[in-house]
Amino acid sequence: MDAEKTVRRSMIEGSLWNKILGFAFPLALTGILQQLFNAADIAVVGNFTGEMGKACMAAVGANTPMIALIVNSFLGISLGTNVVIANAIGRRDEEAVHKAVHTSLIVAVIGGVIVLLLCELLAEPILRTQNISEEAVDMAILYFRIYVGGLPVILLYNFEAAIFRGVGNTKTPFLALVISGVVNVGMNLLFVVVLHRTVDGVATATVISNALSSLILLFFLKRSKSEVKFDWKKLKLDWRILGKILKIGLPASAQACVFSTANIIIQAAINSLGTTVAAASSAAFNIEIFSYYVLNSFGQACTTITGQNFGARKIDRCKMTLKLCLLEGIIIEGLMVFTLIFCGKNLIAIFNPAPELVEIGYTRVVLITTAHLFSLFYDVISGYLRGYGISLSPAIVTMVCICGIRLVWIYSVFTQFHTFKCIMTVYPISLGTTAVAMFILLLIKRPSKKYS
Repeated sequence: MDAEKTVRRSMIEGSLWNKILGFAFPLALTGILQQLFNAADIAVVGNFTGEMGKACMAAVGANTPMIALIVNSFLGISLGTNVVIANAIGRRDEEAVHKAVHTSLIVAVIGGVIVLLLCELLAEPILRTQNISEEAVDMAILYFRIYVGGLPVILLYNFEAAIFRGVGNTKTPFLALVISGVVNVGMNLLFVVVLHRTVDGVATATVISNALSSLILLFFLKRSKSEVKFDWKKLKLDWRILGKILKIGLPASAQACVFSTANIIIQAAINSLGTTVAAASSAAFNIEIFSYYVLNSFGQACTTITGQNFGARKIDRCKMTLKLCLLEGIIIEGLMVFTLIFCGKNLIAIFNPAPELVEIGYTRVVLITTAHLFSLFYDVISGYLRGYGISLSPAIVTMVCICGIRLVWIYSVFTQFHTFKCIMTVYPISLGTTAVAMFILLLIKRPSKKYS
């Protein structure tokens, strides 16, 4: 019996406790592993490029918000794929699943090519507005140009992963990432240590490894015997399915775009404080993000499991999914936050052991990881609402509360208190406000009562 069909039935039947963990753990590990491989880019250039180390770290780190803006905008759309497939599986509509799979893959590749061309044209003017230091700006532009050259395969992997998540399978994308990630680290060392390249070497390694991961997932989709089987003969757009995907995905995409735009502005403020602060922030980001992937995995679990059970009209299981995702998430996220705070300084020193850099980076780790407990709360609730197909209102709440507060803070408070700690303080304030607002939205929408 096909693995995806077994997973599908388990999502709408039996105890939910282990099923949520079984979904969330591989997904969290996928994100953490992906970040470890991304962190390897910064660690390699920080340790093996001599006196250029800090500038290389700052150059790669300066790209993070811009790349997040591009990739996350499509990840938002891929959430639509996740929900459409989950709902269709819940109501046993195999034809809709087939159409969603092939439509999504076309959107990923065509969208990737279009955005690639735009980014190559706009790379230099975009990055020169980010207050990147003179010693790092040219390397930042070089890294960006090479990275966006791989956008079609990067987006293809993410849409393929969304397809597997829609049927409750998070293990296959994890396997693909393990293989491609090992290749990425090996090629980082080859390009930088052996061939004496800098940021261009780690960017090239990233593109090649992403191409490999997308091909691995395409292979598994081609070999699948379930509803998500890929068939070249069925590769065409279904406009009705595309409309459903975009109805859910576009609000999430708009949220991601506004969110990332706010982070770009924050990154510009960080860059204005100098190369050492920018490098420290870059190193800390690659540590704190582990905490984010844990909480986000429970939000994704809530979306998929709620989506399947809503499709099957098992509303009581939807409500139980929300409660258990919050409970399990608080326990595991709490452990992750404690670990990162306890080990934070030693982890930052892996990237660059300079004492000043470590102290600055640790400030970021402490403030943001503790605020992630607020993130867990609003991420799970918004995931629950999206499982019902409610996507616009959670996106609006997030954009107003997170992005609005951060922009106001940077252009008002930061201008008065021009310090790194001042910038970081906006994270717990904005995330805490969003958690409260998302809970109020849940009380207003009450989808379980509406559909019961």
